[in-house]
Amino acid sequence: MRIIVTGGTGKLGRTVVRTLREEGHKVWNLDLHGRRGGFIRVEMTDYGQVIDAIAGVDDRHSGVDAIVHLAAIPAPGLESDVATFHNNMLATYNVFQAARRLGIRRIVYASSETVLGLPFDTPPPYLPVDEEYPARPESTYSLVKHLEEQLAIELVRWDPALSITALRFSNVMDPEDYDAFPSFDADATLRKWNLWGYIDARDGAQAVSRALATAQPGFERFIIAAADNVMSRPNSELVAEVFPDVPVRGELGVNDTLLSIEKARRLLGYEPRHSWRDSIVG
Repeated sequence: MRIIVTGGTGKLGRTVVRTLREEGHKVWNLDLHGRRGGFIRVEMTDYGQVIDAIAGVDDRHSGVDAIVHLAAIPAPGLESDVATFHNNMLATYNVFQAARRLGIRRIVYASSETVLGLPFDTPPPYLPVDEEYPARPESTYSLVKHLEEQLAIELVRWDPALSITALRFSNVMDPEDYDAFPSFDADATLRKWNLWGYIDARDGAQAVSRALATAQPGFERFIIAAADNVMSRPNSELVAEVFPDVPVRGELGVNDTLLSIEKARRLLGYEPRHSWRDSIVG
């Protein structure tokens, strides 16, 4: 396919762009900063720039088949609440609207684990968490992610041929980040804010690829996390200490992710291949 990736210079975006190209797709990166080789500088909050760059850029490309939208202020607290809301909400609307106007029917985009209720100061309704309970945004960043999902729901209702897939990525990690993981065991509360979850960027890219290949018309949301968590301590111990009153639905496993990826496995064929445990010696 011919694919636009917005935010392709970011932590996840770099790996997504590389993975899609290795799979044989033609990929262009729309971002504010980047390098040569498919990079096109675009201010995502400017609709004119967005639709123009997606439609075509001189001899670079003359249209695309799909869009992977990753561009955003990537986490709560990096900028003011107002800046986060204005940037992320407008950028996503611009991308979705441009795709509709140009007849592009396949969109995969980065939602977030934060819509599940992070940082879980109010405990989750049950464990492992999944996509079945209503969103519980607890920050402006998360609120935008929830509103983006609602936007997608209405757009596919207006246009039943449109496919929008929201990937609720966990905390994205590269292999060089894994050296810090053993230190988390000393305090179970250090990483309770996302139920001790993470996602290797390479597996995040796999999820994007699977969504592009398998998505059907309509809207779907998927939690995308590693198969395990960041802790060596067993889940039974962590849950008893931090969330003793939360109902448990199903098996917790010893170190299995508490961010359920069963739906992604079932519908996308997603299967994580990377674990921090493979990178730590001793």
